[in-house]
Amino acid sequence: MAFDGVVISNIVHDMKERLVGGRIYKIYQPEPDEINLVVKNQKTTFRLMLNASATLPLVYFLEENKANPAQAPNFCMLLRKHIGNARIVSVTQPGLERIIVMELEHLDEMGDLRHKKLIIELMGKYSNIIFTDDQDVIIDSVKRIGAHISSVREVLPGYDYVSPPNEKYNPMELGKDTFCSVILGKPISIEKAIYTSITGFSKLMADEICYEAGVDGDFSTDSLADVNKECLWEAFCSVMERITTGNYAPVIVYDKDEPVAFASVPLLMYEDLTVQTFNDISVLLREYYAKKDTYSRIHQKSTDLRKLLSTAIERTSRKYDIQRKQLKDTEKRDKYRIYGELLQTYGYEISPEDKSITVTNYYDNKEVTIPLDPTLTPVENANKYFNKYNKLKRTYEASLQLVEESRQTLDQLLSLQQSIEMATTEADLSEIREEMVLAGFMKAKPVKRNGVKQEQSKPLHYISSDGFHMYVGKNNLQNDRLTFKLANSKDLWFHAKEMPGSHVIVKLEGAEDVPDATYEEAARLAAYYSSGKTSPKVEIDYTRRGNLKKPPQANPGYVIYHTNYSMVALPDIRGIEEVNA
Repeated sequence: MAFDGVVISNIVHDMKERLVGGRIYKIYQPEPDEINLVVKNQKTTFRLMLNASATLPLVYFLEENKANPAQAPNFCMLLRKHIGNARIVSVTQPGLERIIVMELEHLDEMGDLRHKKLIIELMGKYSNIIFTDDQDVIIDSVKRIGAHISSVREVLPGYDYVSPPNEKYNPMELGKDTFCSVILGKPISIEKAIYTSITGFSKLMADEICYEAGVDGDFSTDSLADVNKECLWEAFCSVMERITTGNYAPVIVYDKDEPVAFASVPLLMYEDLTVQTFNDISVLLREYYAKKDTYSRIHQKSTDLRKLLSTAIERTSRKYDIQRKQLKDTEKRDKYRIYGELLQTYGYEISPEDKSITVTNYYDNKEVTIPLDPTLTPVENANKYFNKYNKLKRTYEASLQLVEESRQTLDQLLSLQQSIEMATTEADLSEIREEMVLAGFMKAKPVKRNGVKQEQSKPLHYISSDGFHMYVGKNNLQNDRLTFKLANSKDLWFHAKEMPGSHVIVKLEGAEDVPDATYEEAARLAAYYSSGKTSPKVEIDYTRRGNLKKPPQANPGYVIYHTNYSMVALPDIRGIEEVNA
């Protein structure tokens, strides 16, 4: 679980800075297992989401209020009654547990000062939001847990609050001897020994500690020498120092465009992937889960397209290989023509029972032996070779056209596959489907518009370090619009050489040319958004947009050009500023 005790400590750190001393202004319950608090403090309004979902429990600050039901649920009404104007006294995290305790004070009906606690437990399917009095007696909870659900701990009104059972070591009190001797003495893998023994440490954090210590976390603890244990202890202490001093450095790690991990401390083990840094853990969480949701949703919605394209690519590739083999087999056609011509010239030297004849080829003055059918006359042997030549010639002409058609089809299918990898919205997928229908790869499905205009997919937009606007097409239809509608004849066009990829346009906006840094950044974009993305380097063609032509009846995104320059670029776009639409 990525939302571990380390991330929660980062959330608690922010809650202390923003909420302590403030008053709860409003309380909402937009979901059965979610509470939203609106807190006013330091002349600022903060919106805090407390989500006890079994699948994705989270706590972070929201940018705006969520939609709420017309009738507030009972638990929400109870909270409003007791702590509707309460002051937040403290926010704590026991040890490094996935628990947040908010201590609140308010005036009761008699005007007396009372203290209450709101305890948020973020423990997967056992997550809960529990409301207690100052004696830790449960007033109510968002999820009531009876004996029929859990024999370990009941969470019901009137019951004493009992912390979830935990047999792990508190990292705030953990000593070096216990770490090196007890934890690293367990007969299991190193990473497992760490995350199963220390409270709040996920597998991700254990992996990072092992990486920073220079050991393989999959190895058994038996393989550790004393120097390795010392390195692991130092790496652990480094993480704990960040937590105790509040020196957090939230990051999201991307594999291509998919967010794969996040943490509140640097993840050095992902140095070969794209890492995005943040100043605010709540901003990170909002972006991570929004992108994760978008990626998962788009990936799910494009499953049919991916399967269809994969099948079409496999079939077209097989057909293309067969056709190229047939084309290669026709390369000996000229040999048969020469045999026929030589037999016409030297036929008088052939005896009736000859099975071959060796003559001088007057095209290169070399001797050549020509096989003969002794049952045929010299003229008939010559005609036999001419017939073979004519047949292979016809096959060559037909195969040449078929090979070119199959190559163009395969190129288009591969570019569509590349487009799906870049799709981030349903409008992107809609345009890909449109191109597949136009190309005959799939049948059109009736779409109910309901009077709503179809949203048009938008290209990616970047700003170069010199301030020039750079646009990247996400599919072939978009490439056409970008190149032939958005760009003018003097703008610069970039594309990966001889491979599927995006059109990249650099708008000159009246400038005669752009600095070298912009050329390099545009080439990096073209390399990154191409099928050569995983290569160390990609060759990029670039030219003025005015040098491009689109042949009649050409596939979307296909252009030709005869005037261009080339450069080699790294498929790495880190440091290039993206403009969010």
